[in-house]
Amino acid sequence: MQARTIIRNAATTALALLLTGFAGTAHAQQTGTITGVVTDAASGQTLESALVRLDGAESGTLTNTQGRYILAGVTAGEHTLTVTILGYEVQEVQVTVVAGQTTTANIEMTAGALRVQDITVTGVARLRAAARADYAYRRPYNTESYAEINENEFKTVGEAPLSTFSIDVDRASYANVRRFIQDGQRPPVDAVRIEEMINYFPYQWGDVAGEHPFAVTTEVTQAPWKREHRLVRIGLHAESIDTEDLPPSNLVFLLDVSGSMSSQDKLPLLKKAFALLVDQLREQDRVAIVVYAGAAGLVLPSTPGSQKDEILAALEKLRAGGSTAGGAGIKLAYDVARKYQMDGGNNRVILATDGDFNVGASSDDAMVKLIEKERESGTFLSVLGFGTGNLKDSKMEQIADHGNGNFAYIDGLLEARKVLVEEMGGTLLTLAKDVKLQVEFNPATVSGYRLIGYENRLLADEDFNDDTKDAGELGAGHTVTALYEVVPAGVAMPRPSVDPLRYQVQQPAGNEAPPPSRFEDELMFVKVRYKDPDGDRSKLLQHAVMDRAGTPSADLRFAAAVAGFGMLLRDSEHAGTFTLDDIVSLAEAGRGDDPRGYRGEFIRLVEASRDLKLLEMEAEEFGPDRWRR
Repeated sequence: MQARTIIRNAATTALALLLTGFAGTAHAQQTGTITGVVTDAASGQTLESALVRLDGAESGTLTNTQGRYILAGVTAGEHTLTVTILGYEVQEVQVTVVAGQTTTANIEMTAGALRVQDITVTGVARLRAAARADYAYRRPYNTESYAEINENEFKTVGEAPLSTFSIDVDRASYANVRRFIQDGQRPPVDAVRIEEMINYFPYQWGDVAGEHPFAVTTEVTQAPWKREHRLVRIGLHAESIDTEDLPPSNLVFLLDVSGSMSSQDKLPLLKKAFALLVDQLREQDRVAIVVYAGAAGLVLPSTPGSQKDEILAALEKLRAGGSTAGGAGIKLAYDVARKYQMDGGNNRVILATDGDFNVGASSDDAMVKLIEKERESGTFLSVLGFGTGNLKDSKMEQIADHGNGNFAYIDGLLEARKVLVEEMGGTLLTLAKDVKLQVEFNPATVSGYRLIGYENRLLADEDFNDDTKDAGELGAGHTVTALYEVVPAGVAMPRPSVDPLRYQVQQPAGNEAPPPSRFEDELMFVKVRYKDPDGDRSKLLQHAVMDRAGTPSADLRFAAAVAGFGMLLRDSEHAGTFTLDDIVSLAEAGRGDDPRGYRGEFIRLVEASRDLKLLEMEAEEFGPDRWRR
């Protein structure tokens, strides 16, 4: 019996090629997306782990716990879907894919006599492989972990006139969020780090001039989700350096080849990703490869970048198997880096893993101490995350921060190209370390404020002038955007915080005029401290922000849209009545010049979240308790 199938074309831009992180527009015009829900025809109950294959392919995709599947990047035209699940008849349906659109095929399965013994050996192997892959979606077996994030609340200027934090140039959260949405799932709340989502995108800041390796820029406008508030953007932009002008690199690839890395989105993707980086190496660069599984080992001694064939051959031979001695691998990688250390060069360990450190000296404290010790000698550590199901996001972010490096999540080959080719200068060359920001708000013009994101980067106010306190690093070509939502003087705070202070000058309430001030034209005062990559004493930049709200630039509109999307994904009370439609409109207005198509991809991602109704999914299924460890 053929399935009763409902097929309709959604009038929206598709999740085209999100499975590979593709952001370009030309290819998207030739492909579309198929999505839908598989249910029991008699009861209407959704069916989890149904295998959905396209045009007779041996591999396909599995329905998640809500019975939903997604096939992205499908060539426009006629296709046949084959749906298989034990206990039901095999169903084949015809689907027409329209370029640039999403075709929805909701499939009802009829109970039948399909049994394991009725399936060919090849079919059984495929189903078993599919079942193994499906552990990432099953609640009892998913061991991904994310550090808990408690969203920044509004503070009154009278109680907290200073806001201090470390910069963050990591981009891992956006790619990881994209991975969840492309699988038809709402991301875990703590996987959404708004500052990393904002900083995933390039922005136009102009040239860097003067004695400092980066420039500071600010902009003020209305907050789109609450018009009586101000939205302030603080931007840091480091100068770009051509690849040929980069100092020589002494690199150690520290690669996880444990059994947990066997799936296609882990070690096979890792090898392709690092091959892209190898292709960029120059004669003066050197690369060694250290692997770890049941034990750590050196599979390629430090080799000149001119010997690309030898490096690529060593990568290709890697196979996954064994448990994970991550601590031993890190120690060996640092030993190799130290042996070939280049004075004045870029000495860096690049760790690639799913983060599953489960054997050996792998406690977080022990590894952090080792990494902090090695960074003082000039060897930094960057981390690339791969895969699903056991991703240890919290641990990888922590060790990258302590290693004076950056953390990225690779969900496809094109994301690998973005991180390791397009942004190689920022990934490999640090221009400024221990970069901190401190903002002082003017009580004559500001009642309160809220820093959007950066919850795990907050510093004590006294840490700003303490050169022994670690902070973030800024690489060549990196841009950093921080957004503050500011409550102007005379506007009521969103909620009361603490009782009025007895011994401090109180700020006027309601529409009373603020006290006179010689800085009455200023909204806030921004200070930035940083050190040279090999320096011990910090340098200071200062920048006054005037109390003038203007028409937002395209960049600020887009950054605000990304921030709004993050707030909705986090169920933030500060999002007010902001909707996904509002975000799409704001992002379209801020799309501007988008040569790589990253902003267009974001818009399609938001539209897909809206059309799949991801924000309506039950909190108990996708809430924080499932993912925190």
